Amino acid sequence: MLLSCLNKKLIEAGCDEAGRGCLAGAVYAAAVILPKDYKNERLNDSKKLTERQRYALREEIQRDALAWAVGTVSPAEIDEINILNASFLAMHRALDQLALRPQHLIIDGNRFRPYRDLPHTTIVKGDGKYLSIAAASILAKTYRDDYMNGLHAEFPVYDWDHNKGYPTKKHRAAIAEHGTTPYHRMTFNLLGDGQLSLNF
Repeated sequence: MLLSCLNKKLIEAGCDEAGRGCLAGAVYAAAVILPKDYKNERLNDSKKLTERQRYALREEIQRDALAWAVGTVSPAEIDEINILNASFLAMHRALDQLALRPQHLIIDGNRFRPYRDLPHTTIVKGDGKYLSIAAASILAKTYRDDYMNGLHAEFPVYDWDHNKGYPTKKHRAAIAEHGTTPYHRMTFNLLGDGQLSLNF
């Protein structure tokens, strides 16, 4: 069972991102503040849940959270500042939107750029350890999936409704055949051949 929070004396926000390893689309991040003694046995790392479970839990998280928000960074911004910095920026943008100001942040992963003057703790595989990070992972994942499904309607050949922009064989074959879109990350190795796609 996941822990409710790292520091029960402080208002704590959990943060996670989705879409870092994708070839196309924005990177999404979420920040979630849950009640101190919150319990939800179904809540877990979004990667361990089915799509139906994630969307059902999204409704519960949004209902139960003291505050939640989602931030995004566009593909063009990713190419300009790199995906690591873009992931941090997406988290910062989510934190900017929280209706309740946190006093401490817990971040999934091992790196983070400090946000304002708030103390933070990075936690490797934190989405499988703390409820607020798991909740953030679910919000980031489901809102990004909605976004990629919308882009699929515009560019169906890339199979984004299934791969969500990740580097599958079908996605890369479509790039090789049809070229790139404004949503592709041009600093990424789009064809998997070791060459940056700026050579297109």
